[in-house]
Amino acid sequence: MIRSDIRNIAIIAHVDHGKTTLVDQMLRQGGVFRQNQQVAERVMDSNDLERERGITILAKNTAVHYGDAKINIVDTPGHADFGGEVERVLKMVDGVLLLVDSFEGPMPQTRFVLQKALSLSLPVLLVVNKVDRPDARCDEVVDELVDLLIELDADPETLDRPIIYASARHGTATLDMRTPGEDLRPLFEAIMKYIPAPEGDPDGPAQVLISTIDYNDYVGRIGIGRINRGTLKDNMMVVRTNAQSGQVSAPWRLTGLSLYDGLKRVGAEAVSMGDIVALTGLADISIGDTVCDPACPEALPFVAITEPTVTMTFSVNDSPFAGREGQYVTSRHLRARLYRELETDVSLRVRDGETPDQFEVWGRGELHLSILIETMRREGYEFQVSKPEVIYHFEDGKRLEPIERMVADVPQAYAGAVIEKIGRRRGTLESMGGADRVRLEFLVPSRGLFGYRSEFMTDTRGEGIMSAVFDHYEEYKGDIPHRNVGALICYETGETTQYALFNVQDRGTLFLGNQTPVYGGMICGQSSRPGDIVVNVCKAKHVTNMRNASASEDSLRLVSIHPLTLEECLEFIDDDELLEITPKSLRMRKRVLSHELRAKAAARAKQ
Repeated sequence: MIRSDIRNIAIIAHVDHGKTTLVDQMLRQGGVFRQNQQVAERVMDSNDLERERGITILAKNTAVHYGDAKINIVDTPGHADFGGEVERVLKMVDGVLLLVDSFEGPMPQTRFVLQKALSLSLPVLLVVNKVDRPDARCDEVVDELVDLLIELDADPETLDRPIIYASARHGTATLDMRTPGEDLRPLFEAIMKYIPAPEGDPDGPAQVLISTIDYNDYVGRIGIGRINRGTLKDNMMVVRTNAQSGQVSAPWRLTGLSLYDGLKRVGAEAVSMGDIVALTGLADISIGDTVCDPACPEALPFVAITEPTVTMTFSVNDSPFAGREGQYVTSRHLRARLYRELETDVSLRVRDGETPDQFEVWGRGELHLSILIETMRREGYEFQVSKPEVIYHFEDGKRLEPIERMVADVPQAYAGAVIEKIGRRRGTLESMGGADRVRLEFLVPSRGLFGYRSEFMTDTRGEGIMSAVFDHYEEYKGDIPHRNVGALICYETGETTQYALFNVQDRGTLFLGNQTPVYGGMICGQSSRPGDIVVNVCKAKHVTNMRNASASEDSLRLVSIHPLTLEECLEFIDDDELLEITPKSLRMRKRVLSHELRAKAAARAKQ
């Protein structure tokens, strides 16, 4: 049976191509908001971190009504590090809208998500967004999209579907560039016509594949998925099974059923085949589980999630300032929090480390792990992390490393600097094109991109755009120098003074300002030359009745203080350094805080 009154779609695209803005306008024109209602921009980005960074981190569900039909929409992340979110929600929909920026064209994540959608045989509707940009190049972007579809072996039907030209900001869409759009009606019509309605047996035994997990303080874990077969009713008995383990749980009672309507979940007595539903009642339900009728416990296969490529070691904070600022500081707290993250993040891996105080965390990239770190920090956790490292694979005695496909869009004057820097990081130039702005495509080892983003922005004077996504594994490319300058290391524990910082600033760039608590072995700046330098930033100017320091202190101007963000700290630290993370502070430090022990270890290494 076909349910013609429902369409289930996911909106997929590269980061910053306008997915969440388009969903905003679909909600407005779908009648979700009152005409005079004040609504924040990017209303689907409800997480604080998403609003601050302007990116989507978690996939979210919503629904709009068009005519007699209901369109369930899944807004997905665009950044490659959160590709696991995209991969799993594709099992919940019957088709996808692929958004492409009218200037940037297909980017690495565009290729990645399109490949996943085509591998699941999902119909793809192409949308060229931001057609109102003054530098839009719609015809060229359409040609690039067609080339990409052919390269990925898309079926002829995908190539035959019309391309929609949209401006998400203005809420307009059209099928012909020569005819400006007035609203999103052409987009809604295309969804109804080209995205198939869900198909299945509404009278068979119930079957739901759980693709997303939510949590509520009152009802606990909430499983979200699409009903593949049958009908679920409130308070009915169901079982849980999994395609990997094959185990079937004891029967349990559904305590709540909800459907999506706009931005709300609405309670329902019964839900049928094709609906995207939120289930409550089972405490340990997980992503990939199948909820079934007890009479027919059949598990549905779950999508294979791409493996992590980066690892970091999380450990208990053992610095002299440990326990001052955090609420959760023990290994028990840290372990419980990391393993709890596995329940909602299918791309993450966690395992116990070499000591009881250490845990190895594997993720899809630096940003993936830094978002986890920032989230834990805001929850009151205090801990330390090591420098990010790539995960190697070994086949036939060879060491293989992850290779990323990186695309950079830069002004022509800066293309040479980018090519030179990527060459030093063992990258190879695959293609190059463009006139005023040059589009460069590289294959680069993942470890070669650690710490490169800030360097790239400096080299291109802030005008460059770069993005990368995992491509494949290749044999180890050779050593890559991580940092060609040393660190400024604090000599003693105390508070920094203006007088001491003024005398130290000629040695490099300072990361700390005046009256900041520091301890011996903590990093307070970047040296201007190779090799670490131990400096005293707590030294005070002696004051006597012959020398009054009050006036002279005012003339000591600090000109080179550069506080680092979390991502910049992760990029800066080396193998022998750690990043201490508390709810209030980020402190980089040496693993071995004692200057004498570090000096002895360096002397032994030279011998």
